[in-house]
Amino acid sequence: MRISIIGIEDERFNRQLQLIANLFFEESEIFMGIQSDADVQIKFTLQVQDLVTVEAELKDQNGKVLFTNYQKKMILSVTVKEQFKQIKNAVAHVYLTLLQDWTGITQKWGVLTGIRPTKLLHRKVQEGIPQKEAHQQLKEDYLISDEKIELMQHIVDRQLAVVPDLYSLQKEVSIYIGIPFCPTKCAYCTFPAYAINGRQGSVDSFLGGLHYEMQKVGAWLKEKGVRITTVYYGGGTPTSITAEEMDMLYEEMYTSFPDVENIREITVEAGRPDTITPEKLEILKKWNIDRISINPQSYTQETLKAIGRHHTVTETIEKYHLARQMGMNNINMDLIIGLPGEGLDEFTHSLTETEKLMPESLTVHTLSFKRASEMTKNKDKYKVAPRQEVEKMMELAENWTKAHSYVPYYLYRQKNILGNLENVGYSFPNQESIYNIMIMEEQQTIIGLGCGAASKFINPVTGKITHFANPKDPKSYNDNFEKYTQDKLTILEELFSEEGSPA
Repeated sequence: MRISIIGIEDERFNRQLQLIANLFFEESEIFMGIQSDADVQIKFTLQVQDLVTVEAELKDQNGKVLFTNYQKKMILSVTVKEQFKQIKNAVAHVYLTLLQDWTGITQKWGVLTGIRPTKLLHRKVQEGIPQKEAHQQLKEDYLISDEKIELMQHIVDRQLAVVPDLYSLQKEVSIYIGIPFCPTKCAYCTFPAYAINGRQGSVDSFLGGLHYEMQKVGAWLKEKGVRITTVYYGGGTPTSITAEEMDMLYEEMYTSFPDVENIREITVEAGRPDTITPEKLEILKKWNIDRISINPQSYTQETLKAIGRHHTVTETIEKYHLARQMGMNNINMDLIIGLPGEGLDEFTHSLTETEKLMPESLTVHTLSFKRASEMTKNKDKYKVAPRQEVEKMMELAENWTKAHSYVPYYLYRQKNILGNLENVGYSFPNQESIYNIMIMEEQQTIIGLGCGAASKFINPVTGKITHFANPKDPKSYNDNFEKYTQDKLTILEELFSEEGSPA
């Protein structure tokens, strides 16, 4: 789809216009200015004074003409950057309305293209805006549907019930530990994940660097009296390493980190069932870790083969029961809507199998075509369900979780996600992942340790976020882990300095 944009010359609008077009069309191209061979032309008229007024006319090659406008009072008592955001939002409002009218497709998330919609509602709660008024603002400003606003409210309510002090945890941090190895690489994956077979040298070197990071960061936290809220071992698949290596890693955590016994939650992703053994479960039990993930993604064997997961459906079920028998009391399982070759029947089957296990939490992902994944590079090879069927699968997940007493407690969205939908974490009440809430709502600093681990440093006074990422490949990490550790400590020093301290 080729879209000609007339009347807007500022290139700062380009990215937003492209992202919104991508919500409607699998392949789209934006041109700023008249383009004779464009499929559709949209001409904007923009006026900015005390009010921002946007008018726009759409013409397609068949002669169809649509017109709409939008007007909103400008808030002038903010920075120039914030004022420009208001103008961008007004343009997006008109642009989305025209594309919805032209295509007949309603975007339930409105103009939102970011991944953390619930942050908007949290902000309004913190500002003391009454719920009814907050909902109306979300609907008017962003064109979010009532259905999605209701989902956001359920999640915000649940998060504040689980973490009542969510808005006052700037004095603490959470820790993400990335283990960049898996048995095989899944076709949809872009996480740091390297097939572990034949890489023992890389694994040994990597673990040496990770232990170093844990020691140095832990020493700094102890010195400054900074507590840890949650620790999350992700990857990759953290249970890809040996039981002995896991044992030494958790021992390092208890030795290096402050007050580990009072950390609210420690999670280890054991996502690939083919990495779970009785010996590894014993190690988890030894170090008082009972929250893990065992991720089927699908209960259709042909699908697992197609996406590169070399475990069987039977193995998933057997490892789940083994983990339960060995004391894992809080198990999460992931399912993915819209995997290649799967439709409503296959997803219904996955939910039926889930019902036999009833994990404490269930995360329902919608397939996203991530730019660097094998699936995206070979899209013709992977046929996925159409938008309407994907939406029906999501609706099925919502109804199934509600019928089985699961409640939604976090959500996030991704670029190129099927149906412009979302990923939702459901759980039984009081079994939620606190880490998932912390990473999504960005209320505290999260320190990333290990290969590919991303840190988000949040200024406790201004809320400004500083991103810092360790390299994704083990060799680069192994060569420079001392430098990356020091870089993180320098940022932490600035955040928790006397001037910037929340204390």
